[in-house]
Amino acid sequence: MTACAIESTAESDSGDAPRTECIITADGSYAARLALNGDCWFPERWTLDGPEPYAVPLPSHQPEEPGTEVQPMGDGRVLVRRPTDGRHVFSLLYPTGPGTGELLLGAVECPDDGTRLRMLPPAPGGERAYALAVGRGSSAVWLVAGGGFGPVRLAEIPGRCSGGVWLDREGRMLALDRESGGRTKAVVVDLERDGEVSPLLQITADSDDRVLLADPDSGLLLIRSDAPSPGRPRLGWGVLGSTLPVRFPESLRMPDCEVAPFAIQPGQVLTPESCGVALRVDGPVGSWVGVWRPAERAVRHLAAPVGWLTGAGVWSREGELRLPYATADVPCGVARVEAPAAPATEDRSAQPMPSPAETDPPGPVATRPVPLQQAPLGGLVTK
Repeated sequence: MTACAIESTAESDSGDAPRTECIITADGSYAARLALNGDCWFPERWTLDGPEPYAVPLPSHQPEEPGTEVQPMGDGRVLVRRPTDGRHVFSLLYPTGPGTGELLLGAVECPDDGTRLRMLPPAPGGERAYALAVGRGSSAVWLVAGGGFGPVRLAEIPGRCSGGVWLDREGRMLALDRESGGRTKAVVVDLERDGEVSPLLQITADSDDRVLLADPDSGLLLIRSDAPSPGRPRLGWGVLGSTLPVRFPESLRMPDCEVAPFAIQPGQVLTPESCGVALRVDGPVGSWVGVWRPAERAVRHLAAPVGWLTGAGVWSREGELRLPYATADVPCGVARVEAPAAPATEDRSAQPMPSPAETDPPGPVATRPVPLQQAPLGGLVTK
């Protein structure tokens, strides 16, 4: 399964409430969030891979403070990041009968007031967890769980980075959006080659190009760029290793709405155009779910379940979209949506021709991604 979560009710480290987004493991087995009991926030683990979902509260000896982040691990433990006095302390929580066990992992020092640290999305495999520290002129990737000896700095990247998308099943290739020289471009950080950085997405010299989501099976990428309309970011898609440039479908433009992808259907190895993509749509009347496939020309709009943990969800390989929700009557629930299958054939008439600048053949499986660079604007916008 491929999943991501978008922050639903979050504040900065100086805000009034802890971060309360729901985070799901890369394989969809577990989720974690901060739940509220009266005026006290506490971590909660959800088990999603059984016959019925269920939640386990994991309160520590005191309520969580503003800036706390939680992330589920593949073995069912929950990683907690707690900022305090220029340090970020990491612990693993786990149930111990009626109580909560806690394993202290160590801390990352961030004495500079200009440095911000946050968790990166759950890594494939669920055995390791990473964080991104963004300073005034550089960013650092930290291994904060799974290394065996406490937090370890793995890579130092010039420029201020944001985002964070895993491109492979091994947890080696990490896409980050790097701000440098007044522009933001997506780059790839190879965590097994001392943090070697290479370009990933450079559509034009003057555009801001970000990677939002990726599926390692098919290579499908969801991006946001202002290349087709300078100053106005648009959603687009491309395929790692493809000779085709990125495309910006008109169907993903929704006036007066904010649209963000949060999950891609896995398992479509040879047919990225058939992957289901779940969209969070925020409009004047609230939030709902959109389902879109690159091979289609329209977004299918679905009502979100009551109590949806907004922006969280996971696809099964068979095409079932699962949306976690919590209400007073159902404190741990998952709505299952059978999304319509993709068309049997794809209309190729709307596809742009390959870029002359992109003549390199795709690399072999599990090697460095082929950059989606210098795609021409002519014919980029499709329906």
